[in-house]
Amino acid sequence: MKNYFFALSLLAAVLISGISNAQSYYGSKIDPNGAMAMGDLVKQMKGKDEMAAKVEGKVRAVCQTKGCWMTLEKGDGTTMRVTFTDYGYFVPKDIDGKTVVVQGRAKLNTTSVEELRHYAEDAKKSKEEIEKITQPKVELVFEADGVVVK
Repeated sequence: MKNYFFALSLLAAVLISGISNAQSYYGSKIDPNGAMAMGDLVKQMKGKDEMAAKVEGKVRAVCQTKGCWMTLEKGDGTTMRVTFTDYGYFVPKDIDGKTVVVQGRAKLNTTSVEELRHYAEDAKKSKEEIEKITQPKVELVFEADGVVVK
């Protein structure tokens, strides 16, 4: 009987450890191996308008309306907005703080005031915060074909 409970406990421990290491895939299923760090992407984008990349980063915010965008830490106190190819999939709204791998295209983009305000509304910012957005922003953005949430 002791062996039965030991075996059952061992099986439960293995299953629980497997669950905690599970990864979730969104969009095209991508291989998370070989992703560059966010700091490396920023360096490689110097002098370029666009490039294909696979990047690992920490999620700082997710669209709370649908999960239709997220932002990743760039390592310098700023973030990079990630959208999803052809608006074809969304990510869970509760992944803030999790590590993800995204594969797709990084590019420099001028984001209009209207779009910045829309993102602020999606992030549930206050009316006052939204009204303070008065200038377009040139920023590094990413369009992901696929996302892996670690």
